[in-house]
Amino acid sequence: MTETPVALITGGGSGIGAAVARQLLDAGHRVAVTGRGADRLRAFAAELGDPEGLLTLVGNAAEYGDVRAAVEATLKTFGRLDTVVANAGSATHDTVAEGDPAGWAEMVLTNVLGPALLIRASVEALRESRGRIVLIGSVAGFVNTPGNLYGATKWAVTGLAENTRRQVTEFGIGVTLVAPGRVETPFWDGNGSLPPGLLLTADQLADSVVWAIRQPAGVDVNTLVVRPLGQPN
Repeated sequence: MTETPVALITGGGSGIGAAVARQLLDAGHRVAVTGRGADRLRAFAAELGDPEGLLTLVGNAAEYGDVRAAVEATLKTFGRLDTVVANAGSATHDTVAEGDPAGWAEMVLTNVLGPALLIRASVEALRESRGRIVLIGSVAGFVNTPGNLYGATKWAVTGLAENTRRQVTEFGIGVTLVAPGRVETPFWDGNGSLPPGLLLTADQLADSVVWAIRQPAGVDVNTLVVRPLGQPN
């Protein structure tokens, strides 16, 4: 069991993170998932039949103490760490000219600081395993949208991915940015409705994430932009 790969996924109790966790478990990996809601994590584990290879950890992806504790718990439980997936994120679905600043700090901390904290907390374990960092970005981190502060946070993640790669590639650690277009997940709950047109499913996006994670040793896939057909921007 100690040779079985281990992944840690932030925001893993629903949406893309949960889909990645399910696919990795099906592929024989052991998986730890974090989230702020204990009930949601318990429901996710129960849905999967409480598998032995799943560890659920309550914590805030934007708090270094919580992130470091999640890494330490994963190492203590499974004995190694091969992949981290910075998936936790939020959006206020408003604009800098007309929006409500009350929700901006949480969004910026979760979307930008959170991935950096995960990298910092896990880098030594990944150096030992010659593992991989996966950052879930967005098409919004490549395409400007009027007044979109959420998009600005994802531009930051785009930059963080390449900045991190340039440092950790010499350690034998791979870095992959996965930038999805519109995906049918709880992300849109705060928007009131799903956007028009075809949307990717969480499982379809998870296919790309898991493909990157399972690349052969020595192969570093760096950027994947994944849109549903019909999304022009």
